[in-house]
Amino acid sequence: MKSDPDKLLLKHGLLNQLDSVKVVSHVQRERGEWIINTLMLEGYSVPFKYNRKEMNRSLEGGPVNLTYYPQVEEIAGMEFESMKVVRIRRS
Repeated sequence: MKSDPDKLLLKHGLLNQLDSVKVVSHVQRERGEWIINTLMLEGYSVPFKYNRKEMNRSLEGGPVNLTYYPQVEEIAGMEFESMKVVRIRRS
């Protein structure tokens, strides 16, 4: 069953949607049994992060549709803004 981004956006007030944005950088790294994916998007200076169980092919250079939440992470006592991706699709 596919998730409908419009239904998600109505249900969750902080949720945001981006359509057809170009991926400038896609990095995948292992953390335990998870693969942490970090995307940098054209026109945005904030990283977009999501987790997967397996490596997937690189999204670099291609357009994607994203549904995400803004979040603040504390690393070494400093706060960093990032975006937690809850839905990603190639566009």
